Amino acid sequence: MIVYGIKSCDSVKKATSWLTKHKIPFIFHDYKATGITTAKLKSWSQQIGWESFLNKKSTTWRGLDAKIQSTVTNEKAAIQVMVENTSLIKRPLIEQDEKVLALGFNEQEYERIFKSGKA
Repeated sequence: MIVYGIKSCDSVKKATSWLTKHKIPFIFHDYKATGITTAKLKSWSQQIGWESFLNKKSTTWRGLDAKIQSTVTNEKAAIQVMVENTSLIKRPLIEQDEKVLALGFNEQEYERIFKSGKA
C-alpha cells in the first residue's frame, strides 16, 4: 500500500498515524521529494475523476494566476498543473495494487476500508 502526500500535511499525518496505530503497513510517497508522474495522475483520474483530487480549496490553487486557473477545464490541463504544482493534489491518496482505496482522511471510512479486509 502506498500513501501519497506531503509530510507536513495535517491530513497525511493523521492518516499515517492511524495506519501505524492499526498496524497496517504502508510506503510513503512524498510529492515534494519525489514528484508525481503524468501516468499516475491519469490512472487516478480514470478511477475517481480528476476533479476529486484537484484541490481547488488549497493555498496553492488560490496562489495560481487566474489565467492558469481558467485553463484547468479538462483532465489534460488539470494533470499538467498538478505535475507542476504537486500541492494541488488532495491528500492523502492511498493506493494498493494500482487501485485508489481512499482520498483524504476520514476515520470512519478508514475503519470501513481497512478493517473490513477490502484493502
